Amino acid sequence: MSAETTTTASTSAGDRTQRPTAAAEAKHRLSSPWASLAAVVIATLWTVPTAGLLISSFRPENDVKSSGWWTVLSDPSFTLANYDAVLNDENYDLATFFVNSLVITLPAVVIPITLATLTAYAFAWMKFPGRDALFVAVFAMQIVPIQVTMIPLLQLFVNADIAGRFGAFWPIWIAHSAFALPLAIYLLHNFMKEVPAELIEAARVDGAGHVKIFTRIMLPLMTPAIAAFGIFQFLWVWNDLLVALVFGGGNLNVSPLTVRLAELSGTRDQDWHLLSAGAFVSLIVPLVVFLSLQRYFVRGLLAGSVKG
Repeated sequence: MSAETTTTASTSAGDRTQRPTAAAEAKHRLSSPWASLAAVVIATLWTVPTAGLLISSFRPENDVKSSGWWTVLSDPSFTLANYDAVLNDENYDLATFFVNSLVITLPAVVIPITLATLTAYAFAWMKFPGRDALFVAVFAMQIVPIQVTMIPLLQLFVNADIAGRFGAFWPIWIAHSAFALPLAIYLLHNFMKEVPAELIEAARVDGAGHVKIFTRIMLPLMTPAIAAFGIFQFLWVWNDLLVALVFGGGNLNVSPLTVRLAELSGTRDQDWHLLSAGAFVSLIVPLVVFLSLQRYFVRGLLAGSVKG
C-alpha cells in the first residue's frame, strides 16, 4: 500500500472519528441553555395547575370559596374533611366509583394487549393469504374517529341482544378493547419486525414452533413495548368519559370516577372544595402508574428506533 493511500485512509478514518453522530448532535441541541429554559417553562406551566388543585383539595370550604389557592403561602390552613366527604359521604361515595374505575380499566388494558400481541406476531412472522391487505385495513381503522363508530357498535350490541347488558361492565370492556386494538396491533407489529430474522430462523432450526418462539423469544423482547402501550391504554381508559357513559347506559353501578365527577360538576358546581378533592382522587392513580413505569415507557418509545 502506498503512502498516499495510507494517508487518505487515515484522513477518512479521522473524519469519521471526529464527525459527531446524530445522537451526539441531538444531545448537544437538547442540552443548550435555550432548550433547558424551554423545558423549565413547560414543566412549570404543567405543574402549577396540578399543585393548585392539590392545595385546594386540602383547604377548608370557606377558604376555597373566598380566596385563591396561592393565599395558602401567607395564611396556611388545611383539612382532611374534603377527602372524608367525597370518599365516605353517601351523597358522593367516590370510593365505590374508584373501584368501578379499576374494574373497568384493568380488563380494558389486559384484553387488547393479549389480543394485539398474538395478532401482531401473526402479521409479522406468519404467512397466510391476504396478510398485507388485512394489516393495511387494521392500520386504516386508526383513522376512524371513535365517535363515528359508536352508533354501529351500539347497533351491533342491540342486534346481538346485548342491550339488556348495559348494566354490566363487559360491554365497556368490549368497546374499549375494540377501540384500542388497531393502534396496539400496529405498534407491536412494528416492534416485532425489528427482531432479527436470523434469531427466528435459529429457533426454527432448533425445532421451536410458533408457540415456543412467541412465548420464549418474542414476549421477553416485547416487554418495553407492551409496557409503553399498557401505560397509554391505562391512562386513556381511566380518564375516559364518553365510552363509559355510552356503553354503561348511564347506570351509576358500573360508572367510573369520570362519570361521577362530571355529574358532580353539573349538580354541585359551587362545591369547589369537594370537586378538587374528587378530581385529585381520580388523578392520583394514573400519576402513580406513570411514575412507577416511566422507565419502561421510555424504553418502549425508543425500542426499535436505533439499529445496530
